[in-house]
Amino acid sequence: MFEHQRHKPPRSLTQPRELLLVCAPLRSNINLSRIARAASCCGLDKILCTGPAKLERRIARDGADTILIESHRTLSPVLANLKREGYRLVGLEQTTDSVDIHQYSFKRKTALVIGNERTGLTPTELKFLDDVVEIPVWGMPYSYNVATATAMALYEYCRQWPEG
Repeated sequence: MFEHQRHKPPRSLTQPRELLLVCAPLRSNINLSRIARAASCCGLDKILCTGPAKLERRIARDGADTILIESHRTLSPVLANLKREGYRLVGLEQTTDSVDIHQYSFKRKTALVIGNERTGLTPTELKFLDDVVEIPVWGMPYSYNVATATAMALYEYCRQWPEG
């Protein structure tokens, strides 16, 4: 018989995650807050954002306390710097040569780059990326909400790197 365990303690990581989330300017603080909550659940401690970025505490919940939001003016210099630091830059986007996320092997040191809800990633931003993954859809609309897709990609990374 199953017994409900509310607020079960989180699993421990054997090493810090080397996954960074990098967000293009998002239109909705609600989406950013949902992303922060999922990132916190996955053991991340920082999100690099561009444009105005504010968390809604009632949505981000404990993520508002555990995730550092680092704001930058534009995305391209952030991507160039991460590439110099040795991160594998992986876009979450639908493109001509994107790879189904189910077939993709994440490198441990990855920066997952998230596009704007409406416009995605610009051609200039796409040029910085090493890989692009997409999450297949089997119905309409043509893509998932940005926060939902980010949570799915975070989970896949964590599935591949469960110890950190």
